[in-house]
Amino acid sequence: MSAESDVMVVTDILPLLYRIVPTSVVDGQRGAATRNYLAEDSDGRRRFIKSCPAGADLPAEPEALESGEFARIGGVPVPAVQRSSANDLIVTAGGTAVSVMECVDGAQTAEGSLHGDRWAAAGEAVGCLHRVLARHPAGPPGQIPVREVCDVARAGQHLEKLLTRYANGTTRGEFAGRAGQAVEQRSGALPQVAAIFKALPPTLTAQTVHGDLASPDVLLREQGVAGPTDFRPPRHRSAAWEPGRIVLDPRTVPAGPDWPADLAEAIAAYREANPGLPVEDLLSVPRGAAGYMACSVYPLSDPVDNPAAVTPEPERYGRTRHAAIGVLTDRLEEAEGVLRDCLS
Repeated sequence: MSAESDVMVVTDILPLLYRIVPTSVVDGQRGAATRNYLAEDSDGRRRFIKSCPAGADLPAEPEALESGEFARIGGVPVPAVQRSSANDLIVTAGGTAVSVMECVDGAQTAEGSLHGDRWAAAGEAVGCLHRVLARHPAGPPGQIPVREVCDVARAGQHLEKLLTRYANGTTRGEFAGRAGQAVEQRSGALPQVAAIFKALPPTLTAQTVHGDLASPDVLLREQGVAGPTDFRPPRHRSAAWEPGRIVLDPRTVPAGPDWPADLAEAIAAYREANPGLPVEDLLSVPRGAAGYMACSVYPLSDPVDNPAAVTPEPERYGRTRHAAIGVLTDRLEEAEGVLRDCLS
C-alpha cells in the first residue's frame, strides 16, 4: 500500500471508528514496523496515529498499550491512549490496524539530546517507570542468570551466519562493505565480550520493563522528560538494561569526554526514584550496555536481511554505534569507578 493510500485509510478510520473529524493527516516519524501520522481536528487538537498492516502481531499490540496505561495510572507521564467509540485500544479497517494517542507537543526524542539537567531527568524518569512496573500483574521482580541479559554464544552464532551471508551474497554499496567488515570485527572480539559479562554478578534483577526503551521512545521537553512511548508487551528483562540503553545511547557516548560523570548523575537519579533495585544491578549498567551493543547485529544485518531499509539514517547510526562500542569498552573501568564512587 502506498503512503498516500495509507493516509486515506487513516483519514477514513478516524471519523468512522473514533468520531474524530480530522482537518489534516500528515506523515510522522516512521517506526521500525509502523507508519505513524499526526492528525489535527478543527479545534486544533493533535493526535498521534500509529498504523501497521492488519497481518502484524495484533494480539501483542493491545498488551503493549495496556502496559503503557498501567504505567500512566501509576503516575508515569505516558501519552494517553484514546479508545475507539467501541472502547477498543486498536481497530482494524481497510487492511490497516490503527491506535490513537495524545500528541506531546513541543517535545523531541532523546536521540543525542541528553545534556545538562536532562541526564538526571532521564535517569529519574526510567527509575520512576521501573518502580511502577515492578508492581505490574505480569509478576514481581526476580533473579535471572546474567547469560539471559545477553547470550554471547548465541550472538556468535548470529554473527557467523551473517558473515557467511556477506561472503556468499551479492550485497553492493559502501555501507554493505563497511557492515561486513564490522561484523567480522565483532565476531573476532567475542572472547573479549565474554570477559566483559564474566565480570558481572552471576544473577541480575529482572522485572516487567518497557520492553524496547531506546532514545526514540523517550520524549524530552526543555530540561525534563515529557514521557516514554511505544511500549512493548509486558515481559521480564534485566532492569539495568533499560537505563543503559538511554544514558549510554551510541549517539551520546562518543559526543563528549565527560560521559562517565554524566552516566553517574543519571544512575544516581534513577536510584533515588527507584531505591528498590540493588546497587549491584546499577553498577552493571555500563558493562551490560557495552556487551549488549557488541553482540547486536543491528543495523549491520540490514544490507542482507532488508536492503530496502538501508538509508542514510541507519548507515549513520551503524557507524556511530560501532564507534561507541570502542569508546565504551576502552573506558569501561573508568566509568565503573565513577559510578561506584557515586553510589557508595
